[in-house]
Amino acid sequence: MELTSNKALEMLKEAETITPDLGWIKHSICVGNTAEIIATALNLDSEKAKTLGYIHDIGKRNGDFRNHVINGYHYLKDLGYDIEYCNICLTHSYLNNDVYCTAGGIPVDIPFKTDFIKNHEYTIYEKIINLCDLMCTRVVNTVDKRLIDIIIRRGAYENTQYHVKEAYRLKEYFDNLLGYNLYDLFPEIKENL
Repeated sequence: MELTSNKALEMLKEAETITPDLGWIKHSICVGNTAEIIATALNLDSEKAKTLGYIHDIGKRNGDFRNHVINGYHYLKDLGYDIEYCNICLTHSYLNNDVYCTAGGIPVDIPFKTDFIKNHEYTIYEKIINLCDLMCTRVVNTVDKRLIDIIIRRGAYENTQYHVKEAYRLKEYFDNLLGYNLYDLFPEIKENL
């Protein structure tokens, strides 16, 4: 079953009534809106990008942030949504097909998740959501500012340097696809410095 951005937004609004922390919902809306702009600039399906951005953190709806990637995957799968919507819950936190290339420390090893990330070929939409997740708090920021935000909140770990380097490589990948600095799409970034 296909998911639309309007339905994804409804899911976020419903989550507002059951989750103790609304920060992730505003973050998810920012990720979706930012993904829509990037997809439009790349002549991709902007509706799909926005929808994927809105639901990437839906596994946080019950407050269990630590396992939100698995919880989101199963939540959307149980509702009958197409696998690409379920997959974004798994892929959004991990760069380079590597569960260790993530923010916030070494993840808990869940064999299904580890195997999936290692063997899954990321789509361009998943890469966009990876990047937008690394640009958005409640507003769009530079990757630098967002990474600092993550390190301040979660700390630095043995995989932090690896994750930071790969985040910059991902941003450069999109700069090259666009043929210009991605930040040119977001003049408001200057206001958020």
